[in-house]
Amino acid sequence: MSSAAGPLTEPQVLAHTKRRLFPNEAESTAYAVADTQFATAEWLPGQPVDSAIRERLAPFNHVRIGGGYPDLVGVRTLESDLLAVDRLGDDPPLIAIEAKGHASGGVDTQRGIVQAYDRLHEANAAYLAAPAAAISETDRTLARELNVGVLGVDTAGTVEALEVPRVVGNQTTSEATALRFQASVQGVADASFGLNHPKNYLGYPLAHYAAGETETLLSEYKVVSAVTAARRGAAFLGLIEDRVGVEGVELTSLGEEVVRFAKARSGTVEAALAEFEGWYRSSKRFVDLAPAWGRLARRVVFAYPATELLVSELQTMLEDGIAEPSLVDTVEYLHALHPTFTVELFIKGDDAVRSRVLTDDGDLRRSALEDGTVYHSPTVFQLKAMLYHTGILTDRGAEPHRLEPLADVWALREPV
Repeated sequence: MSSAAGPLTEPQVLAHTKRRLFPNEAESTAYAVADTQFATAEWLPGQPVDSAIRERLAPFNHVRIGGGYPDLVGVRTLESDLLAVDRLGDDPPLIAIEAKGHASGGVDTQRGIVQAYDRLHEANAAYLAAPAAAISETDRTLARELNVGVLGVDTAGTVEALEVPRVVGNQTTSEATALRFQASVQGVADASFGLNHPKNYLGYPLAHYAAGETETLLSEYKVVSAVTAARRGAAFLGLIEDRVGVEGVELTSLGEEVVRFAKARSGTVEAALAEFEGWYRSSKRFVDLAPAWGRLARRVVFAYPATELLVSELQTMLEDGIAEPSLVDTVEYLHALHPTFTVELFIKGDDAVRSRVLTDDGDLRRSALEDGTVYHSPTVFQLKAMLYHTGILTDRGAEPHRLEPLADVWALREPV
């Protein structure tokens, strides 16, 4: 990605800023989204936005923070040259950025500072990002008074912190919670759940605890052959802490509880693993096939943050007279109440998909939702299948290329 010759536009400023503040998209505890307005093909009439800039800014979402919608919002522990850190807890800060670029009236830096200040009602830190040459001493003084950071961007793409803000406390909102969820080890990603049966994830902490190589035990007892996917899913469900390349795998308290359950029921974890062999390739609902283990799996799956929200809102939909909502109905209903969380949970994060599904104002396009290929497979296939196997939902999941969103039912098996 490179800046075109001439004055920096707002998308260029924002893309360079995102690269500076969020340099590694694979960083497990970081996540950022640009506002949906930046998914446009043209920022100014007759001036197309370079595809590399849109790719850098993706994914897009319309996230309300404070009194408006920041141009970029994300979660990450920033370096000391970008943020004066006064520890407010172990979680990385929620960061909001307002970008300003050259337009017909110049660069409205003061408006950007005031907008960034408004975001501090819910963000931990807020910044103005603008062309460095347009930032005056008056701007910097105002920003210091309001505790707003100032990032100067030059035409080469270099981003310099001219004013460094302090971390502040904030209110916890559903929008902020959704981004924190995505930045956590349990956030929905294309690689979060690769398997669609909860027994595959329950078996991993048992094989890890038992004497012998985890991979060998999982194979010998016919628990699962896709060991990497089982390990990853066990981490997403909170059964293990997977410190890749550092300390390896460690059981969480939830994972230890699975081991206790196995020992109490079967005497040893090896005997419990032997029981798994009898379920190999069974398509029967797990909670009916192995009721005790199915109920344990239900507790584990319900502890996953997205499950409680889904169950709560599906119950509300039932009370509102929507007994068997389709996937499209479910997404539209959830989006009205939890827009950021819904988009992050259900919709793929790439530029092309988010641009199809969301308008510039962050509204949903129903016609796009009727196409199964726009959905996250880990949600509509693997997670939904686990909710089916644990007795929470009535229907299994389906792979996106086979998904018929208008016929795909999301209904509680045991509503209250």
